[in-house]
Amino acid sequence: MKVLEINNLSLSFNTNQGSNCVLKDVSFFLEQGKTLGIVGESGSGKSITALSILKLLPKNAILNSGEILFNDGDTKVDLLTQEEKKLLEIRGNRISMIFQEPMTSLNPSIKCGKQVEEIILLHSKIDRRKAQSKVVDLFKEVQLPSPKRIYNSYPHEISGGQKQRVMIAMAIAIKPAVLIADEPTTALDVTVQKTIINLLKDIQKKYGISILFISHDLGVISQIADDIVVMYKGEVVESGEKNKVLLNPDHQYTKGLLSCRPSVGCGENRLSTLSDYIEGKNPDKVHANTFKKSTYNDEDIILNIRSLSKDYVVKKNFLGRIIKSHLAVSKISFQVYKGETLGLVGESGCGKTTLGRMIVQLIQASSGSVEYKGERLNLFSKSNLRDFRKKVQIIFQDPYSSLNPKKTVGDLIGEPLYVHNIGKNSTERRQRVFEILEKVRLESSSFYKYPHEFSGGQRQRIVIARALILNPEFIICDESVSALDVSIQAEILNLLNDLKEEFGLTYIFISHDLSVVKYMSDRILVMKDGELVEINKADEIYNSPASDYTKKLIESIPEITIN
Repeated sequence: MKVLEINNLSLSFNTNQGSNCVLKDVSFFLEQGKTLGIVGESGSGKSITALSILKLLPKNAILNSGEILFNDGDTKVDLLTQEEKKLLEIRGNRISMIFQEPMTSLNPSIKCGKQVEEIILLHSKIDRRKAQSKVVDLFKEVQLPSPKRIYNSYPHEISGGQKQRVMIAMAIAIKPAVLIADEPTTALDVTVQKTIINLLKDIQKKYGISILFISHDLGVISQIADDIVVMYKGEVVESGEKNKVLLNPDHQYTKGLLSCRPSVGCGENRLSTLSDYIEGKNPDKVHANTFKKSTYNDEDIILNIRSLSKDYVVKKNFLGRIIKSHLAVSKISFQVYKGETLGLVGESGCGKTTLGRMIVQLIQASSGSVEYKGERLNLFSKSNLRDFRKKVQIIFQDPYSSLNPKKTVGDLIGEPLYVHNIGKNSTERRQRVFEILEKVRLESSSFYKYPHEFSGGQRQRIVIARALILNPEFIICDESVSALDVSIQAEILNLLNDLKEEFGLTYIFISHDLSVVKYMSDRILVMKDGELVEINKADEIYNSPASDYTKKLIESIPEITIN
């Protein structure tokens, strides 16, 4: 039985530049008790299609045509023609939704339990005490640790995976017929991601819920979906049973999405990109190109970390004495060799970013030392530290928050030249910016534009250009591709490898995505709870992990599965 059916849905947005068509004749259906995966890049229309089902559209949205039929037992209704009162009965009750970002979807000023309780009280005729008991039972069902503690916790007091479980508890509270999951695992570690997928499968099996699962990652989709819909620029370009779409894709776009994912076994092959397929290039020839992984010896040590620790103060008493602290990084020691890429991997909260920021001296270590080319950084004068920061740069995790929205790209990239007094005059500095824009494959016209005028992938290129403008020797990439679509991610990874070869760069590549780290790295360092678990060559880590923790990380990688 088709529980949800979308027929010829077309939607436009009214903008200052006129009408912009975002959905074009979208049609697909969801069967009772099955999971339909919708996959595509950012901007393909996945989320706006899901929001159309519940009529949670922005005010400037215009419905051009189509119908969304919901078959709830004996009645079939077109959701697009229903009045708000009827939709309020359906939302959260018969059709519920897990939104993409749990941190912004949960009210930060209300305790987690109360937020789930509100849904139960709204749609059920039970008293508050029974509703509270039901919430605790729901938290147990979604495998939250200490359900009563989390009931009384605010969203900021729990982890990302726990927040996502609270959202799932809220979504299944009234046992809906349809559950829409919009990118529910995108920002999560691979281990948490796998747990969430298994949890959704268990809930579906227990209650017979039909799931609409949205993601840009075919690896994730393949683990949960029965059928797949592929969207591109607001249109459905391919659909069908999972194995058929994954094994024998018809559309070039689907082939591109499959090919541009870095897999554990892709070795030193250059990643294919979507443009290779969409523009009719020979992707097999492009994919056959390789990049060289580094060889090194003890004479090539460029960075030496000795017993580095960072202890954060959590609480002081009224006399100012520390009564509670958090050890974020604990006595870590390792070396980085000139010209290599060292992958730094571990779950959120393991201390990866703190370690990276201590290396570039954005955070002062509590103990231990950082040596660059044999010199201890904590002994540097301000002048020496200034010179060091020319040579060692960091690419921050979020290109949205690390770019000043009030400055043009030319000013943002050129700013380090002025700070370090590089270049004879403004003309020479401008020329240098244009050269770097070309290196990262951005149009020269980008110089005069603002960050909001660029896509996520283009913004990441801007951040890379700003890191390169000072001709550094060493770059720390802190989750620099984690928020990108797999297609854009492939372009950025290829770019980083090209730049490494051209400029002789050394990288520390920080990520929670093990397939990306394996692809990029010569060696991999695994962290857990602020401590070094193991460090070894990338192939050795994957083929013969020394710890159970590393084995667990590897087993959680969302490789495409066929069944």
